[in-house]
Amino acid sequence: MLVDSFGRIHDYLRISLTDKCNLRCTYCMPAEGLKDALQGAQRMTAQEINAIAGVFVRLGVRKIRLTGGEPLVRKDAREIIDLLSHLPVQLTLTTNGVYMDDFVDTFSSAGIRSVNVSLDALTPATFQSLTLRNQFEKVKSNILLLLEKGFHVKVNMVVMKGLNHLEVVDFVHWTKEFPLHVRFIEYMPFRENGWSRDTLFSSAEILQLLRKEFEVERLSDRPNDTARNYRAAGHLGTFAVISTMTDPFCDTCNRLRLTADGKMKNCLFSAGEVDILSAFRQGEDIEAYILQCVKDKKAARGGQMEGSLDELKADEINNRSMVAIGG
Repeated sequence: MLVDSFGRIHDYLRISLTDKCNLRCTYCMPAEGLKDALQGAQRMTAQEINAIAGVFVRLGVRKIRLTGGEPLVRKDAREIIDLLSHLPVQLTLTTNGVYMDDFVDTFSSAGIRSVNVSLDALTPATFQSLTLRNQFEKVKSNILLLLEKGFHVKVNMVVMKGLNHLEVVDFVHWTKEFPLHVRFIEYMPFRENGWSRDTLFSSAEILQLLRKEFEVERLSDRPNDTARNYRAAGHLGTFAVISTMTDPFCDTCNRLRLTADGKMKNCLFSAGEVDILSAFRQGEDIEAYILQCVKDKKAARGGQMEGSLDELKADEINNRSMVAIGG
């Protein structure tokens, strides 16, 4: 098993397939684009992803999520999904939803039954201002398509004060007639993503806003859930809040990350990374590297952001941009 020095068991691996994306979400990608975008051989190949994932599985990983950037922009995404589907894991992915209609059959044949879709607005104008692309209708129709096909769909909304925070009400209205699970995520600081304390709309504020509009029921959470789950009375769907900034859930974290260039991060906010890909290409046994990385995991948020949120400066955090880490 993959156990850190705090006794936390890690059985969930998130693999970024690429740092490329067809959208330009302001909280994820620097405004000028990614200056040090990966090129060619810097990225793991499909066969390397499969082999490295197999080592994690032997060490106890039971769930794998594919992320990006946008994982479905990768030309060999279908091959990767097919390869990983043969591992004894729950396979799933997070996508911005633009290309999902082209992958429904791929998902089904790979045994993927749950998909997370990033969608930060339900008004086309706000969607375009946040993503710099005119793809709202395509994403929404693809979410409905997945529901029609029987998939469990989670919609991830990053809530930013003054930009889209009032739309949380619209998202919960959406769950009345559709069995969606909407997750409201507190805005997190990454390199050059414009985060400040003034842009953070907390989970407490989200719930306060929603309780003015709905009769909110608290639901049970599963072990290792990052989200606290709720339902508006009488709605088919549910919603949740993910309070990474104001009430972190680090004490039950079971997640590890592998970037598209094969660097292992034991936390989304970890300053350090372990070069798994180079060791693998050199024929080394990567198990020892993985085990040490897990052992080195900090108690909370990568050992960073320990002070007051009022004093936190995003650009002083030692980390990559979100798009270069993987969601």
